Amino acid sequence: MTQIQEMTLDEIRHLVSENAIQGETVVLNMGPQHPSTHGVLRLIVELDGEVIVNVIPDIGFLHTGVEKNMEAKTYQKAEVMTDRLDYLNTMGNNLAYVMAIEKLIDLDVPPRAQAIRVILTELQRIASHLVWIGTSALDLAAMSVFLYAFREREMILDIFEMCSGQRMMTTYFRPGGLWRDVPVEFEDAVRNFVRIFPRRVDEYEALLTKNPLFLDRTVGIGKLTREQALQYGVTGPTLRASGVAWDLRKVSPYMGYEQYDFNIPTHTAGDVYARYLVRVQEMRESLKIVQQALAKLPYGPVRSNNRKYVPPPRSEIGVSMEALIHHFKLWTEGFTPPKGAVYSAVESPRGELGVYLESDGSPKPYRVHWRTPSFDNLQVLPILAKGHLIADLVAIIGSIDIVLGDIDR
Repeated sequence: MTQIQEMTLDEIRHLVSENAIQGETVVLNMGPQHPSTHGVLRLIVELDGEVIVNVIPDIGFLHTGVEKNMEAKTYQKAEVMTDRLDYLNTMGNNLAYVMAIEKLIDLDVPPRAQAIRVILTELQRIASHLVWIGTSALDLAAMSVFLYAFREREMILDIFEMCSGQRMMTTYFRPGGLWRDVPVEFEDAVRNFVRIFPRRVDEYEALLTKNPLFLDRTVGIGKLTREQALQYGVTGPTLRASGVAWDLRKVSPYMGYEQYDFNIPTHTAGDVYARYLVRVQEMRESLKIVQQALAKLPYGPVRSNNRKYVPPPRSEIGVSMEALIHHFKLWTEGFTPPKGAVYSAVESPRGELGVYLESDGSPKPYRVHWRTPSFDNLQVLPILAKGHLIADLVAIIGSIDIVLGDIDR
């Protein structure tokens, strides 16, 4: 048995079986630098030959203290921290946080801003799934899919840069609406993506869906039953691949999602292949939402007119001393919401992403806590992996689509 870094023998006894203590099985470290752990994750793997007896995820190597850092900033300034959680869902992180603020202070959001938020959030979902399908296929030696998927992701990041000036860390959604309206090129760029993307998804499926090698590596691997998924609080595609049609955009609509016609893809097999199928179908459904939102994109303002919480338009600052003073005070002192606590959640590419926000009446949040899907979904890894070969562990980790920034907060 190999020694596990600095753990004592008594500590190891609580983690592994008696066979490992007696030397009948082998305990190995996988990570925290292993490329197939999808981040700085350490796995303690107990093996009987090449068969997995147990897997213990060891997290905390990427801890940033984001929640406490947010509590040390005003509500507006804390938003930049949200981009650094799930860095593949920055728009979704922004949305969850600003929705919590808007709920706390009862702040309205104009219809145009809501529609643009939906378009960008669904594009973000597609971009996240593209990273997932590319890296997960690469883990199984399908290199072409990685190159193709990142080709389309570049188109989405170009749209984000067009709107916010940033490709990833956008901080584009603001309490009460958006930082600014989208540029005139926005609609044409989105329509171009909508036109091209369905054929590109067909290409991914042509490479993977009926590929016998891909099927051998995914079908029947890492099964999670419906009961297990519900028992462990799993959400997102991992839950839907086990047969549970739960999606916050349907069951608890926000940002006007009740206006859009889309389906919730589900499968019942609960294996790696089912999770692949769900995400591919979700990309097509997200594209349908983008098309509908773009077709009826209303004209009008993109920020609330509530000047108590929302800075004045930039165009007013150069001509109005009152607007300049108001802008200065909001960004230096912040606003003071009433005392209270709220919880706001969105459907991220990985599942339910929720924010608990508590106010004590000061310009800084008293408590910020995130309910992140990666943290909850990672806990089923020992169930998925037990009894499979060590080679299957790579496919299983990829299939639950964790982001370590989403876990280590």
